[in-house]
Amino acid sequence: MEFFYPNLQNDMWRIAGLVFFAERDHFLAGKRFDRERIAAFCAARGIALGDTAAAVVRHAGNASDALLEVVEPLDLAALLALIPSCRHIVATGQKATDTLLEIVGDGGLPPPVGGSVEVVFAGREVTLWRMPSSSRAYPLPLDKKADAYRRMFAAAGIL
Repeated sequence: MEFFYPNLQNDMWRIAGLVFFAERDHFLAGKRFDRERIAAFCAARGIALGDTAAAVVRHAGNASDALLEVVEPLDLAALLALIPSCRHIVATGQKATDTLLEIVGDGGLPPPVGGSVEVVFAGREVTLWRMPSSSRAYPLPLDKKADAYRRMFAAAGIL
């Protein structure tokens, strides 16, 4: 994939459009998402996107997390060393949340959907957020997903 969440069936960029511009189709360009507009938006807001895994095996030919095996998790400590001002880490969905909690070794219960926990990892305090999946398969209306993301972005000082 050329960038994160390029599939029109995923609502991540509609959520961002609603949260930041009160316009769900803000990042649409015809029948695709506008990669350049998204990249400029993320750079201007200090938003970085990445996977919680460096290597995965998909046991089916689809995007389902249920049949995804994390072979090598992200080296989060190395990544955070490159972005010293990062204080908030967001997982969008259950598999990403589970993987992130394994990486940080928190050992506690995951935060509720739309909630966060404070942890110390790699020598810094960070807030780990568990956000609703932006997949349309996740049974929550778009406006409710946008409300949860709006609260997270506001708490992170980005909104």
